[in-house]
Amino acid sequence: MTRKKMVVANWKMNKTSAEGVSFVQELRETARACGKEVDIVIAPPFTALRAVATVIGLDKVKADLAAQDMYFEADGAFTGEVSARMLKAEHVDYVIVGHSERRQHFGDTDEIVNRKARAVFDAGMTPIVCCGEPEEVRDEGETGTWISDQIHAATESMTSEMISRLVIAYEPIWAIGTGKTATPATAQVTCELIRALVAEKFDEGVARTMRILYGGSVTQFNAYVFMGENDIDGALVGGAALDAESFSKIVQAAC
Repeated sequence: MTRKKMVVANWKMNKTSAEGVSFVQELRETARACGKEVDIVIAPPFTALRAVATVIGLDKVKADLAAQDMYFEADGAFTGEVSARMLKAEHVDYVIVGHSERRQHFGDTDEIVNRKARAVFDAGMTPIVCCGEPEEVRDEGETGTWISDQIHAATESMTSEMISRLVIAYEPIWAIGTGKTATPATAQVTCELIRALVAEKFDEGVARTMRILYGGSVTQFNAYVFMGENDIDGALVGGAALDAESFSKIVQAAC
């Protein structure tokens, strides 16, 4: 089954609204050329969501909008948080949940990741659920167990229809922002495992439909080989997504 490639620019805590607008304007020609073949997704910080959404709409840029996180409650006394309902009102299409930086620095557990992902679905958006192992787990040969636990927890109480739309991003923690990368073959083994876990828990058809991205020091120089693997359907890009030219080349590699 052919799955449409997806490339996500995760800006993390970078870019003002004006800088985000400039980036999207620079990306416009690449999006026009590749937008039918590749789902291009921009994930600005919360403060730039409205500006980026506006320029995507006014300039008719073939790209979707993502938020980098959210809280699972719809409203309430949760200072500093935003809800899925709020993001939906800002024309957000996807929400990244469970990124390793959220797990490491802000205490997101597997249960919280699941609650966030289900809240995203309930609001009519699509979650991009991240999973990945730290270096010590990899060195001990326990990657499979670690990933299996994360995937089972993340998909708890989800329906097959949800899973068919779900996007999973495999990001080995030891490769995020370190300059280290998994080899394409190593990344493929883990992404194949993720698809097999979903097939076992739900069914083969759902697993074949679901898209799996690779993240972890993806650049314009290595993106093509990763996305050539059978079970890698695109990339979640961090550092290389801060420059419009380098991100455009990653999109072109997917295209």
